[in-house]
Amino acid sequence: MTPNLPYLGLDKTKPFVLQYIHDGTIGQKERTPLRGSSLAFCGEKTPQNNYRNKTIDGTGTRVQDWKKSDMKQAHDPAAWVTAAVQTFIRHSPDNTLHDRANEQAWSEPLVGFSSGDDPLYEAYKEVVGPFHWTPSEVFTQTYPGRKVKPEELTVISWVLPQTGATKADNRAQTVYPAERWARARIFGEQVNAKLRRHVVDTLADKGVDAVAPMLSPHWERKESERYTFSSTWSERHAAYAAGLGTFGLCDGLITPLGKAMRVGSVVAAIQVPPTPRPYQDHHAYCLFFTQGLCGRCIARCPVGAVSEAGHDKVACSQHLRPVTADYVTAHYGFDGYGCGLCQTGVPCESKIPTEADL
Repeated sequence: MTPNLPYLGLDKTKPFVLQYIHDGTIGQKERTPLRGSSLAFCGEKTPQNNYRNKTIDGTGTRVQDWKKSDMKQAHDPAAWVTAAVQTFIRHSPDNTLHDRANEQAWSEPLVGFSSGDDPLYEAYKEVVGPFHWTPSEVFTQTYPGRKVKPEELTVISWVLPQTGATKADNRAQTVYPAERWARARIFGEQVNAKLRRHVVDTLADKGVDAVAPMLSPHWERKESERYTFSSTWSERHAAYAAGLGTFGLCDGLITPLGKAMRVGSVVAAIQVPPTPRPYQDHHAYCLFFTQGLCGRCIARCPVGAVSEAGHDKVACSQHLRPVTADYVTAHYGFDGYGCGLCQTGVPCESKIPTEADL
């Protein structure tokens, strides 16, 4: 039994379109009573229609505002999922560095999608480690009573770019993180966690089961023979699968919005067309690997953790804690850490670099 839909103030004497999701599939019915489905994107077929369906988050803040006359978003699940992510970052008061000026932690996000049956997820068990989840594994752990095929799942990935002010501040640093960067690492990641929950809750409101792997109680850190420090779910690898970027010399993901960013992801029982991957190689956007050029991130690392051989995660981690952690506490007055010097002051800071950027 599906719940009755709320009355949205439609004139029942006029034809209307009901957009709905049932078992993760977008559908449409014309002149259908407002009942019997778990999602309603409804609107009269008139250009004058201004009815709105508002989604409210847990704090009572409006984070969605759908015009019923704009049926394109209702037809296109990628559009409304993308809007859910972007609207949260644009308007949620949670998107803050928690500084005196209450600056936003993140700029406009980039969103991409990959299929739950993408062969890359099986390949990650060899590349990252056998412990790395496939989308169906983490989904089944979360919903053990539900049978779902891998192709019925979509991995929603996003890139949260650092603000211009944060990048400029960190660009000027040579050893320790700028205050804005350290705040983005701690408070900005809290924003990212809330965004993951928001996307899961938004999908749930539409009748779609979803899970944020990083928030799963089953998620855990692992040691990888190839990558040293790893985990049961890599959001950077999910973003790579979603066509959002490729890896650089320092292991950072180089995206169309650059490498100074963080990523997030949600696995959902909804079918969204995968975002095209405009690359074949996992180092395609890094000039060092493709042309033997650049290597600016090597000089940016204050402890020599980046070299032509790649990224020394142990040396990097030892700089983060306790070195930068002690510095952040002493100079910025909060418990935190960070670095990000290899992500700023480099050609790939805010874009996919070209030889002309060197």
